[in-house]
Amino acid sequence: MKKIGIIGCGWLGNHIAEHLSDQYEIFPTTTSVSKIQEFKSKGYFPTLVSFPDEADAEMKQWSVVSILDAVIIAVPFSGLRGSQIPMTGKRENLIRFLGDFQGQIFYTSSTGVYPDIEKEFTEDDKPASEVESESFILEKFPQTNILRLGGLMGGERLLKNYTISHLDQLVNHIHYADICLVIEKMLNNHSQSKVYNIVAPVHPNKEEIINAQKSLPYSGERTEKGRLISSEKLISELDFEFRYPDPRYFHL
Repeated sequence: MKKIGIIGCGWLGNHIAEHLSDQYEIFPTTTSVSKIQEFKSKGYFPTLVSFPDEADAEMKQWSVVSILDAVIIAVPFSGLRGSQIPMTGKRENLIRFLGDFQGQIFYTSSTGVYPDIEKEFTEDDKPASEVESESFILEKFPQTNILRLGGLMGGERLLKNYTISHLDQLVNHIHYADICLVIEKMLNNHSQSKVYNIVAPVHPNKEEIINAQKSLPYSGERTEKGRLISSEKLISELDFEFRYPDPRYFHL
């Protein structure tokens, strides 16, 4: 059975691990001692490691990296949109941890790389070489696939469960199940050096979604203007069909 490493097995990493566990041996990392036994009980092979903000001269290469077929990096190595948080040391630690890995790499970035203006953005609007939080890993591992994820939703993560403002704002959301399916397809295709926006292709506003999740009617009109992230490249190149194309129905 092939082997896959998941650096940062939190909410998203756990979903990815569960989705792929019937096809791959799972080698997750965690910062929590309490999760080690939990992962072992699932048949995973965990590693306890953290990536401090300051460069750690003692950071060693991942002991299992030489036997892995692919690595998914599902822990943030960038600040929130618009923030200027220096992360040079943390990124350096990641590079050391990966050593000279030659297999497939998936790096979970964010649609936050695009500016907050009313426009439909494609991957060409912001090449990865111009995004500091993406280019650092491509310089060392040019085979890395950059996955620019929309707002993470699905399961217990539903808009109706949160206090929400700007209800008329269009969303760029993605269900975790579709992220898992994209990664699975890219693994099977042996994809390398790709940059994809992973965002549901339908963009309702927040009020539409909340009403749908509460089984309430929506009588308003959806604006056609807003900050929209296109997933057309993903759909076209991967021949990808979303399981959850419309955020109004993420709860079903």
